[in-house]
Amino acid sequence: MSLTGRAVVLTLLGLLAVPFAPRLLTAVVWLLLVAVIVAADVALAARISDLRLVRVPLDPVHLDEDTATSLVVHHGGRRHARGVLRDAWQPSAGARIVHDLDLAPGEETTLLTPLHPTRRGHLAADRVTVRLHGPLGVAARQRSVPVPGALPVLPRFPSRRHLPGLLHHLQLLDGRATVRTPGQGTEFDSLRDYVRGDDVRSIDWRATARRHHAVVRTWRPERDRHVVLVVDTSRTSAARIGDVPRLDAAMDAALLLTALATRGGDRVDVVAGDRVVRCLDPGGRGASGPDDRLHRLVDALAPLEPSLVEANWPMLAAATLRLASRGALVVLLTPLEPVVVEETLLPALEALGDRHTLVLASVRDPGLDHLATGDPRTAGATRDDDLDAVHDAAAAEHALARRARTAAVLTGLDVTVLDRPPADLPVDLAHTYLDLKARGRL
Repeated sequence: MSLTGRAVVLTLLGLLAVPFAPRLLTAVVWLLLVAVIVAADVALAARISDLRLVRVPLDPVHLDEDTATSLVVHHGGRRHARGVLRDAWQPSAGARIVHDLDLAPGEETTLLTPLHPTRRGHLAADRVTVRLHGPLGVAARQRSVPVPGALPVLPRFPSRRHLPGLLHHLQLLDGRATVRTPGQGTEFDSLRDYVRGDDVRSIDWRATARRHHAVVRTWRPERDRHVVLVVDTSRTSAARIGDVPRLDAAMDAALLLTALATRGGDRVDVVAGDRVVRCLDPGGRGASGPDDRLHRLVDALAPLEPSLVEANWPMLAAATLRLASRGALVVLLTPLEPVVVEETLLPALEALGDRHTLVLASVRDPGLDHLATGDPRTAGATRDDDLDAVHDAAAAEHALARRARTAAVLTGLDVTVLDRPPADLPVDLAHTYLDLKARGRL
């Protein structure tokens, strides 16, 4: 039961009788009268149990996209139902509306609650709270009932806009403009007449003897190569770059590379984890095409959240080796944090580097560069402000120098290191993949 403002006003009206009949009995009688009115109003209100609530399933949306949940309300009682309804969701779903109800017996309506999700994963509906007023508007029946529902919120994919240009580069490598590279790791494509400037090592002498003029072989990048993405979900991936966690920026890079590689005929598998493997091979097997593989990967990455633990790189490396025994491109999507790399990642790289081509893709915080290169002197700044800015710049320079030394060590181990801001990392990683494919290293 719920009281309205009218019940409060009705109770206060009893104070007007106190100057004329200043007795305790007067107050008691008036309160009893108000209680009777309230009880009668509640008894005459429509019953909440007569309402049937059905939620329409929701399609997945990307993070920060607007959507709406539909709730069908059918009134099966005999009394007119007037009141309000609140469809509650967890806070990150962004539901901020209360609906008015006005249903005649047997009537049905559909209520739309706008949602603006601010977090990835499967966001759940909480409860639907219904308040039905009596005919006097003094009191109401109120009850919260569970109406299950979930909104699948997929990761952001802002780098998708770069995909057409990258696919054009891939097409130039993949048969529409053949590659005249005779190097190891490419597939034979066709024969054509020799022209000045061709590498003499690409001449096919048997075909030349048959045709009585020089013929060369053309090559194209190999297809059906293997790419393994290793996504770090440990504590270092929880740091926010601007308003986006590092993990989300890494997912953006993983999605762009997956979209590109699958359209190039390559197989893409994914390992994600920290102390435990949280996602293993969601995008590689059982997919009917590039789009299906990408959708499966998006669905698999959506519920992942950073864990405030250290990454177990030997375990993640072992999981990677189970997926790909030899000859794959392994992309480690993990921050280039010197302490973490030196203590836990380096020992695991030996097993991976002996069998695979390695790329470490790190989300770099542009704030470090701004602190290191920015002018600490601003208009109106005090001496203390200048000293603080100098200290910040020195700390940033020290951090950048340590990252550079760590990158140099990894490069010496034949690991390609990409330490880029969130907006640049997906494109640079895709170009690195195309470059390795063109050179026959996949």
